[in-house]
Amino acid sequence: MRNFGNSTAFVILGVFILSCVSHVRSDASDHRYKEGDPVPLYANKVGPFHNPSETYRYFDLPFCSPDHVKEKKEALGEVLNGDRLVSAPYKLNFREEKDSSVVCKKKLSKDEVVFFRKAVEKDYYFQMYYDDLPIWGFIGKVDKEGKADPSEYKYYLYKHIQFDVLYNKDRVIEISARMDPHLLVDLTEDKEVDAEFMYTVKWKETGTPFEKRMERYSMSSSLPHHLEIHWFSIINSCVTVLLLTGFLATILMRVLKNDFIKYGQDEEAADDQEETGWKYIHGDVFRFPKYKSLFAAALGSGTQLFTLTVFIFMLALVGVFYPYNRGALFTALVVIYALTSGIAGYVATSFYCQLEGTNWVRNLLLTGCLFCGPLFLTFCFLNTVAIAYSATAALPFGTIVVIVLIWTLVTSPLLVLGGIAGKNSRAEFQAPCRTTKYPREIPPLPWYRSAIPQMAMAGFLPFSAIYIELYYIFASVWGHRIYTIYSILFIVFIILLIVTAFITVALTYFQLAAEDHEWWWRSFLCGGSTGLFIYAYCLYYYYARSDMSGFMQTSFFFGYMACICYGFFLLLGTVGFRASLFFVRHIYRSIKCE
Repeated sequence: MRNFGNSTAFVILGVFILSCVSHVRSDASDHRYKEGDPVPLYANKVGPFHNPSETYRYFDLPFCSPDHVKEKKEALGEVLNGDRLVSAPYKLNFREEKDSSVVCKKKLSKDEVVFFRKAVEKDYYFQMYYDDLPIWGFIGKVDKEGKADPSEYKYYLYKHIQFDVLYNKDRVIEISARMDPHLLVDLTEDKEVDAEFMYTVKWKETGTPFEKRMERYSMSSSLPHHLEIHWFSIINSCVTVLLLTGFLATILMRVLKNDFIKYGQDEEAADDQEETGWKYIHGDVFRFPKYKSLFAAALGSGTQLFTLTVFIFMLALVGVFYPYNRGALFTALVVIYALTSGIAGYVATSFYCQLEGTNWVRNLLLTGCLFCGPLFLTFCFLNTVAIAYSATAALPFGTIVVIVLIWTLVTSPLLVLGGIAGKNSRAEFQAPCRTTKYPREIPPLPWYRSAIPQMAMAGFLPFSAIYIELYYIFASVWGHRIYTIYSILFIVFIILLIVTAFITVALTYFQLAAEDHEWWWRSFLCGGSTGLFIYAYCLYYYYARSDMSGFMQTSFFFGYMACICYGFFLLLGTVGFRASLFFVRHIYRSIKCE
């Protein structure tokens, strides 16, 4: 157990360091400037507005580029997020106003005009960072007014940008960019065009303190009508929980009470009548499941993902993931997943040994590959697609080496240490009833008691408790909406766990009452089936609620959502099985088993 305790200590230490690094970084950007001092301005990326994964380097478009393009050193999370910051061609010195200052005069070739026109047609936007504050803007516009035929559309490139900057004493508080709709470059025809790119800088004093400058970006999540929808989501979820709890209390407990009275009768009365229901299979209910190594590995991976989710929520609730803390979430996911691998190894190997498994090394390898394997294969495919598109989502070789080193030097050793601790824990499986030598035959059951209909029933209720909140999460992850109400999300997550546990316990009882003793895998599959419903929601969101298009964006959306939903399947499957195991042990401990 000492190794397992060390693993948990590593996790807590890692979370503490990550939190400190994040706050240090936010303090590091606390720059003070004098009038005329250069303030860092970095151009980040461009891409189609409706395809958030399909982003390219800023200077992949033929903008005016500085003589020496300086690349900013980025953290692991920023690279994973697709950020590629380079020095921008604009000079925005502190409190130094400019009026229609020329960046460059450029003759756009025919190919560059076509390139820009295709970008404008796809609603390309740009993103920059000024003193760590984000700036967005569209690069051009399409004039469709009064034109029914797309061939008559006019395409224009903005050539003048106005930066409006707010400052408080010696600090930058806010910045926005406006494109001048009257100063345009006509891109409609395939011909060379002269373009003069200009920019204007206006400074204005504000009383907003520096500490609150990020609140502007999180206010959209806290608007009254949005909060009403979020609270409606929680109330809807709570009603679902109450209804389900009431259902279990009135039906399940009443039936169980009657069962206990019937099974608690004296032995003479019991001998006169044949045993029926869940007591009849007491000699088989704790018979170990098939594919015990895979089952234990799934429990270990699910427990690790559950721990990862809890720690991510802890960091979110203490304010680490404030808006535009670039890459903080990705860094946290990589670091905490690596540090929690010991938990997966301990749980999987310990449970595997409780199931009287002998090849614990193979079980440990299976645990390490069960979630990472599909994720790695998906990443290889999607990274290849991103490389083919020359997109910023393609990870540089150095970043891939760093991730491999983390997996080799941190994840794998902790997994092995956890496995050794689990093997040496010498824990025995606590079964209230002795298992018979030969299994009883399961009676024929109606179709709706088979695995797939039961999974559909089990997944629908938990999904109905979270589907309203899912839209906001999808709009944040696969769009440009900012999500900051982590407290509400945490409440919804707790409700999801409760509903999953309750519905799985109910279905497990009805399965045992029908004298079907193969409940181990069924409880795991029923608990995890919500992940399948979430993936089905992905299809609905993609085709009905978003404007995403193109092979790369489609691949990224369905590829990474498949991995996320698979993670939810393992996590919620573990919750469902643990709840069912607790329930089954409780009811069989409450009666006399021969």
